[in-house]
Amino acid sequence: MMSLNVIMLGPPGAGKGTQAARLAREQNLLKISTGDILREAVTQGSELGRQAKATMGAGHLVPDEIMVGVVRERLLQPDTNSGFILDGFPRTVRQAIALDELMRHRGGVLVVVQVVVPLEELVRRLHIRRICASCGNNADPWLPAQALCPKCGGEFIQRADDEEEVVRERLRVFHNQTEPLVDYYQGSPSFYVIDGNQPPDRVAEEIRSVVTGTARVGVALPRTDGAL
Repeated sequence: MMSLNVIMLGPPGAGKGTQAARLAREQNLLKISTGDILREAVTQGSELGRQAKATMGAGHLVPDEIMVGVVRERLLQPDTNSGFILDGFPRTVRQAIALDELMRHRGGVLVVVQVVVPLEELVRRLHIRRICASCGNNADPWLPAQALCPKCGGEFIQRADDEEEVVRERLRVFHNQTEPLVDYYQGSPSFYVIDGNQPPDRVAEEIRSVVTGTARVGVALPRTDGAL
């Protein structure tokens, strides 16, 4: 049986991280969030963290060569053999080409899901978003303001890069640098667009339908040779 591998595409605030976690639980897949990996590196003060800190704080993307290296190393670990869900990668066409090269050697089905949400709704969601200061877990929107993180008991705070001016800059960067991925993947038989401006359960239902349907058919993305 071929492994099932999923890419979740979408701007900050589209809900792709929440939906990726939900799909991972339902399908018993490993969720890999490059954002979590990078924030952990920043907290630990690693070389990668020092390189990424200024870029992330300003709302810009981390350079391709750093991101590709992080993901390549992670996907070579044995716990990814049965499949994975990538949240936050690829973000540029160069990263997508590098991932295609890696997948050419791995094999398996690769499904690409784009979650779309109107701009002003994205700004609203990000401006009210809270994150645990201890473990980085995102707060569910319905939690009271004084609630503590259910994972570790830490305090929820607003991320520095969720201030409105930084939010709009992040979305501008996304549009300019990441939107070309839609053109790159659009011709694939396993590329799907999901309306993320719906109740979360409905979004999850639509994602589950396209992912499991593609897995049964066994459609794989055409590979593009080349890497960074």
